[in-house]
Amino acid sequence: MKLASLFSGGKDSMYAIYLAQKQGHQVTCLLSVFPKSEESHLLHHPNLQWTKLQSISMNIPQLTAYSISDETTDELSALENLLKTAKEKFHIQGLVHGGIKSKFQKEKFETLCSKLDLIAIAPLWNTESEQYMYDLINSDFLFIMITVSSDGLDEKWLGKSILKSDINILKKLSDKFKFNLNFEGGESETFVINCPLFSNPIKINQGKKIWDGYRGRFEIVGAELNYNA
Repeated sequence: MKLASLFSGGKDSMYAIYLAQKQGHQVTCLLSVFPKSEESHLLHHPNLQWTKLQSISMNIPQLTAYSISDETTDELSALENLLKTAKEKFHIQGLVHGGIKSKFQKEKFETLCSKLDLIAIAPLWNTESEQYMYDLINSDFLFIMITVSSDGLDEKWLGKSILKSDINILKKLSDKFKFNLNFEGGESETFVINCPLFSNPIKINQGKKIWDGYRGRFEIVGAELNYNA
């Protein structure tokens, strides 16, 4: 089946593409809606401008749009317009997304797809958090944490590449501070810098940490594809 992917550049949307392709689907385009601000409940916000490097490395074209507000209806309207374009240009039959347990997001995407006669596919739905994190690492996904906003996650995690040894630490923190280990509740957002879908990894040349004492973000200031890797 020809699919578009709702794409944020984070681990979940990227791994959903990876699984969809393993299932025999063809992901023909990436759909990225830039939210108005970080207050969005539906969309990923930080470092979205650098997803263009991921698109190039995967050789999958990217369609982008900007939401006029943080209201879910406006964000879904922007996504609907992208899906219509994808149907016309790439003849997609469905939409793949990286939802894991958020019924709010899943229902919104399914309703929109039904309206446009598309099939919604969520290959990560209901995956067990700890196993999922290990599956990411074992599948050679390299990603960094670009936001943290939960008790138990401090400034040291910003910009950090997550290794297999970190998962046990994060599991203990999630048990103690009651956050989602897979971060789907917004406790952290991630950015993939290498995975099997890439022809070349992403090299971050410069980044900036912003920390307010409770939550923070890692802004990618400069990055490029590493053609020497």
